[in-house]
Amino acid sequence: MSHKPLIGCVPLVDYGRESLWMLPGYFDAVAEAGGVPVMLPLTSDADAVACLLDALDGLVVTGGQDVDPARYGAGAPDQAALCGELCRERDAMEALLVPAALERDLPLLGICRGLQALNVVLGGTLWQDLPAQLPSEVEHHGKAPYENPVHEVDVLPGTPLSACVGAGALPVNSFHHQALRDVAPGLEVMATAPDGVVEAVWRPSSRFCWAVQWHPEFSHAVDEPSRKIFSALVDAASLS
Repeated sequence: MSHKPLIGCVPLVDYGRESLWMLPGYFDAVAEAGGVPVMLPLTSDADAVACLLDALDGLVVTGGQDVDPARYGAGAPDQAALCGELCRERDAMEALLVPAALERDLPLLGICRGLQALNVVLGGTLWQDLPAQLPSEVEHHGKAPYENPVHEVDVLPGTPLSACVGAGALPVNSFHHQALRDVAPGLEVMATAPDGVVEAVWRPSSRFCWAVQWHPEFSHAVDEPSRKIFSALVDAASLS
């Protein structure tokens, strides 16, 4: 029997409904790429995190609320004015999950908040609010339907992303108000927006560690490059 890689997805958190949940696009995209998606519990117990990672072949660090700016030395007094809802439970989980996954060389794909969390965990910083801190004519916070392209990114030649989807202009959807400010040590940029905002990074010392600012989980059904990104993750996880 062929082995389908098990891909863990960090849960989304809805405080209003007191629930953990998952957008079907994450699951559908992983499954269509040949993986078996599972939603992880929300935990900051180190033993539980280790147990989870021992069972997984790959990891998706999903989108979600803003990362607590205290995690990168930029907390109060500006937090209330610049940040949206925080999810400190996810911050705590990802502070354990991401380093442990990288230590295991487990294939990892970060999406939107997942890109930002990866950067913060590895020592980088964020713009807390692009309209306030880095205004530009590029629309980063698109409207429904969320699979539609909002702007283009420039995929840098010679990067793994360019080998996957091609170098140069790539139309992407976009739904964020925060972004990478100082790129963490060990990460390298793979794509940028026309205003210079970092849109994708990778970690050369890892077998597979990519993160993108846009949302291929929304666009995979209508966009081949989005499908290729998930296929790259699942292909790497198949070798675990």
